[in-house]
Amino acid sequence: MAKRAFLSVWDKTGIEEFAKELVGLGFELLSTGGTQRALEAAGIPVTNVSDITGFPECLDGRVKTLHPKIHAGILAMRSNEKHMEQLRELGVETIDVVAVNLYPFKQTIMKEGVTLAEAIENIDIGGPTMLRAASKNWQDVTVVVDSADYPRVIAEMKEGGVSQKTKFALATKVFETTAAYDSLIAAYLREQGGDEMFPEKLTLTFEKVQSMRYGENPHQAACFYKEALPVPGSLAMAEQLNGKELSYNNINDTNGALDTLREYDEITVVGAKHANPCGVASADTVCEAYKRAYEADPVSIFGGIVAANATIDADTAREMVKIFLEIVVAPDYTEEALEILRTKKNLRVLKLPTIKAKVENAFDMKKVLGGMLVQEYNTKLLNDDYKVVTKRQPTEKEIEDMIFTWKIVKHTKSNGIAIGKDKCSLGIGPGQVNRIWAANAAIERSGEKVKGAVLASDAFFPFSDCVEAAAKAGITAIIQPGGSIRDEESIKLADEKGIAMIFTGIRHFKH
Repeated sequence: MAKRAFLSVWDKTGIEEFAKELVGLGFELLSTGGTQRALEAAGIPVTNVSDITGFPECLDGRVKTLHPKIHAGILAMRSNEKHMEQLRELGVETIDVVAVNLYPFKQTIMKEGVTLAEAIENIDIGGPTMLRAASKNWQDVTVVVDSADYPRVIAEMKEGGVSQKTKFALATKVFETTAAYDSLIAAYLREQGGDEMFPEKLTLTFEKVQSMRYGENPHQAACFYKEALPVPGSLAMAEQLNGKELSYNNINDTNGALDTLREYDEITVVGAKHANPCGVASADTVCEAYKRAYEADPVSIFGGIVAANATIDADTAREMVKIFLEIVVAPDYTEEALEILRTKKNLRVLKLPTIKAKVENAFDMKKVLGGMLVQEYNTKLLNDDYKVVTKRQPTEKEIEDMIFTWKIVKHTKSNGIAIGKDKCSLGIGPGQVNRIWAANAAIERSGEKVKGAVLASDAFFPFSDCVEAAAKAGITAIIQPGGSIRDEESIKLADEKGIAMIFTGIRHFKH
């Protein structure tokens, strides 16, 4: 039997060169539609599938390759004499190479104003069917879904034939591709239909961004994947302008810094370490915000992450290069600022123009052994009905500082306490196994500036000991969720100490 290859691609990158090589290796080419026209325009001999099936393309091109003379030629097992005898009886010839890529469903739904009808028309039917058929019969058929694999296939053919190892790898890539394709379609249709947020079967698709030197620790292998559709404001959309490749911990820590930064509309700088905020400040200029965030905890910010929601200028850059930082991320940089930051060759400088984008319709996921926890992203700050529960009403200044500090503690690992004043963090106590330890750590870290500051707690006080510690330190106002069976003890003590206290009615556990 003559060798035959079927080529039908939406993305025509490299297809002419691939086709020419196949013809040179003695293959007869079959094709349809746009691919056929492209090959003919390049002077490459090609046969239309309809000439093989005896059945024309129909339904506006919806049906082209769904025919026994095509699929039998792909699926017949060459080692099965019964299969081969049936092919002879039916007058069907084998197809040895299938090179197909799919209608651009992803690109279609990313277009502004795309309609459901347009999206549906870009759901490929024949392509996945041919790819899956060829992959099922991988021992006999070379299937190519990625144009990057064309050179590898041709090289092996010239060396005597495509190896079984390569055929198997190519078939595996097909099922990975079609699974991701179907997952994207399912997610889009679920969203369009307004169906339940948490379906009975949740299939997600991610695309590989890079392999990493190692993971959280040097003995762990790791890789970074991004969501199939762009997520504005996410680290996956950042452009790296300087420095070494991002590590696993870099990405995790920077994500934590960005989570905190999104809470603020005014010019703000967040310093982060191990995904926890360690210094946060708002100011009239980015330079002033950075200096205040640095001064809030100059020890912890060393070797940390700095995220800003305003353009980094030369003055700010000069301050930043005075210490060792792992990463700086901002919406933009002046040319002079970039020149200064690039004097630190290992400093990773990231540009993220959409850094202020709010999170919408996103899942927060945590993989556990044997399963996965999925929840809505925590986009809420506090309830509209938050209330003052003490006799003393907080001043406007105290309320401003409480809201500022509440945003910080929302993104501090539990049990978390944050202390702030004048739109700047003072001390932060993250990730303690009891709340009083977190409070004591935050108070100690605040130093003398703690007097007249406010305290925020991510969850309620189980006892009044945190209020006692706050009063002793000179803190004048507290913001916390409330909801403890001992709330009255905390309120009573706050009244005795002249502390104003707000209950938000919402907690912010972060594990």
